[in-house]
Amino acid sequence: MKELIAFILLTAVAYFGVDLVRNWLMKRRIIDLPNERSSHSVPTPRGGGLIIVLITLTVALVSFLIAQEWKTGLVFVVIGCGVAWIGWQDDLRSLSPKLRFLLQGMAAIVTIIGFGYFDAVTIPLFGILHLGIIGIPITFLWLVGLINAFNFMDGIDGISGSVALTAALGWMLFLGVNGQFSSPLFWIALAIAASNLGFLGHNWSPARIFMGDVASTFLGFCFAVLPLLSVGKVEDSFLLGVIVLWAYILDTFITFARRAIKREKVFSAHRSHIYQRLVISGYQVSSITSLYLMLTSLGVVLAYAWIQKFSFAPAAIIIGLPVLWILLTGFTKYRDNKS
Repeated sequence: MKELIAFILLTAVAYFGVDLVRNWLMKRRIIDLPNERSSHSVPTPRGGGLIIVLITLTVALVSFLIAQEWKTGLVFVVIGCGVAWIGWQDDLRSLSPKLRFLLQGMAAIVTIIGFGYFDAVTIPLFGILHLGIIGIPITFLWLVGLINAFNFMDGIDGISGSVALTAALGWMLFLGVNGQFSSPLFWIALAIAASNLGFLGHNWSPARIFMGDVASTFLGFCFAVLPLLSVGKVEDSFLLGVIVLWAYILDTFITFARRAIKREKVFSAHRSHIYQRLVISGYQVSSITSLYLMLTSLGVVLAYAWIQKFSFAPAAIIIGLPVLWILLTGFTKYRDNKS
């Protein structure tokens, strides 16, 4: 019951808090002006995700202190503030890609020093792969990659808020079935879910405010760290983290690789992601956001099936999800040609 009450209260705080943040952003003229690459047509304030950051970090700090894990809590809050600050600076003045990645890389290194790294991963149908020292660069790429995946994918109304809400509910489920209801990680996931639900009241198409890099990068950091801190608490936590965000990860990785092969400037603005191409082909933004919400929900279901050791889960994860993405890619290409 206390979890439900907290969820409702935090959702309300986020919903009404966004209004206050929006008014402040308007006065400061922190506004996203539409251009030829934009999916919006009217000037819209950006940085509304500040309320998501504030709620999540506050809940994280309190829950870690209650659990007497103040060292872990301090590291999480300090690095989380750092990642959010980098995103906020990018919202204000558009940092150069080199500086942004340098700062994010430093945050990832400090995270690994503070929380450790993945020394083994489970691959469905193949088993456990022991990484050893190779786990350090893999964890580094996981942290920096997911921070930027959330940033790159936050390009249409409601998409990252919906994905974050669904993924956080998934982590509440994973931690709950493993008896971690009182864990600070459970409360962090609850705070992410509630704050994004409240934020979506203003961000669903047509959006009155955008999340901004301050929150999209912060959410990427949180979803990268949750599996890392869940090692020893939730079996195959890294695999679960990948499955839940499989659509975001595949869209980002494949788009990045395709542009690199074509020798395009991979860090320059573009409209090559699947969700962007579907917008260009004529689909409503709300429909595309709903599609990614459903793809993330599918990831949560399959991750839960893996936890419960359902026989269909390994093949569905390692074969079914890539096949589904290939079909979606083919359909998108068909729509490109048709339009």
